[in-house]
Amino acid sequence: MALEREIVATGLNFPVGLATPPGDSRLFVVEKAGRVQLIKDGNLVQRPFLDLTEQVGSTGNEQGLLAVVFHPDYAANGRLFVHYTDLSGNTVVSEFQVSTDPDVADPTSEKITLQVKHRPANHNGGQIAFGPEGYLYIALGDGGGSGDPFGNGQNPHTLLGKILRIDVDSAEPYGIPPDNPFVGTGQGLGEIWVYGLRNPWRFSFDRETGDLWIGDVGQESFEEIDLGVPGGNYGWSVLEGNHCYLQDDCDQSGFVAPVLEYSHNVGQAVIGGYVYRGMALPGWQGTYFYADFISGVVRSFRYVNGVVTDQMDHTRALGGLSITSFGEDAQGELYLVTVSGTRAGSVYRIVAH
Repeated sequence: MALEREIVATGLNFPVGLATPPGDSRLFVVEKAGRVQLIKDGNLVQRPFLDLTEQVGSTGNEQGLLAVVFHPDYAANGRLFVHYTDLSGNTVVSEFQVSTDPDVADPTSEKITLQVKHRPANHNGGQIAFGPEGYLYIALGDGGGSGDPFGNGQNPHTLLGKILRIDVDSAEPYGIPPDNPFVGTGQGLGEIWVYGLRNPWRFSFDRETGDLWIGDVGQESFEEIDLGVPGGNYGWSVLEGNHCYLQDDCDQSGFVAPVLEYSHNVGQAVIGGYVYRGMALPGWQGTYFYADFISGVVRSFRYVNGVVTDQMDHTRALGGLSITSFGEDAQGELYLVTVSGTRAGSVYRIVAH
């Protein structure tokens, strides 16, 4: 079954993400400057769902409002979470509440869940998502600068260069799940789920298997896609992909190898996507889609018994755009979030040709 892209919405201002509440037909689009826009019944609603522009620092290329996610029980509790950089450049994850109008969040309801000091204006991570067990996962970059100058990726006593896993239901502002890998060991912070990451801009969960798929943006030579395992160390900055980075020769034992890597001849900023689990494209069930922001390539593969198979290039049909993110709706259908050179953005749905 051939694929193509179908326009869903235009007129967005530098969109960088898309999310939807469980069981909801609406689409919520994250704009870098600080707004969450709403697409309802196929139309872009004029009034933003949430406007945080006055408190979001977005001057850096990788700063801004980076992601939104809705609580698994959003229909009952109206809780949503956002990830943004504040006016000082720090990383903030905050909770908001929907207002009495279901199409508008209450901007005065903010409760800060997590705040992390972050001075350089890059490698801010971005993605937040609820895992299949109901915990909130948070992607944080290595703190910025070229080559991880602060050594955060390999330091289990800092939150930077990690994906965190926290419980936003058991305590204020959050609790630490007892089965997190460093809990009770004294060897690292309890919030950490995986580490050794450079800038995991986008990750996702396979809604059928629960697998955690991570797109980690590389430094000089390689981009990588990883499969998350609890306590896994993905090597940065000892490694970039499968290759020694800090030294010409290095000990690679103890690191989790990427499922897939590609060189900067192909692209220079991986956009992690999703394993397709929708109904409209049955021939693509179980296929992982990913892209590259710089080159505009869109590709896919299947991962079967630990082996990458069925690699395909969809750039002619789906790519050639500056793709900032994929999105997945409540039915498991996939979307592309794109920007142009003028910052104007669009959302496309991946459909059968």
